[in-house]
Amino acid sequence: MILEVALIDVFPGREDAFAAAYQKAHPILAGTPGCQSVRMTRGIESPSRFVLLVEWDSVAAHQENFRETERFGEWRALIGPFFAKPPVVEHFTDVAAG
Repeated sequence: MILEVALIDVFPGREDAFAAAYQKAHPILAGTPGCQSVRMTRGIESPSRFVLLVEWDSVAAHQENFRETERFGEWRALIGPFFAKPPVVEHFTDVAAG
């Protein structure tokens, strides 16, 4: 499993509208084959900053089942207009604790 982390800055004053758009867009992402979980968080110190956390079976599942499909276009059409700048997206793996 891998964790996709996306840092999303939205236009100030548009945070609530972005959150509403995310509610509509969530099922598009969450229903993607290979997607295990989806969570959006909002900054306390920086309320215009959101962090999207998505657990995928693999990077390939993210790329091939979502980014390279019409799902991504539908997702981006709903939430993209609120982006103040392009999101920063990276993939991570767990580090063994012992």
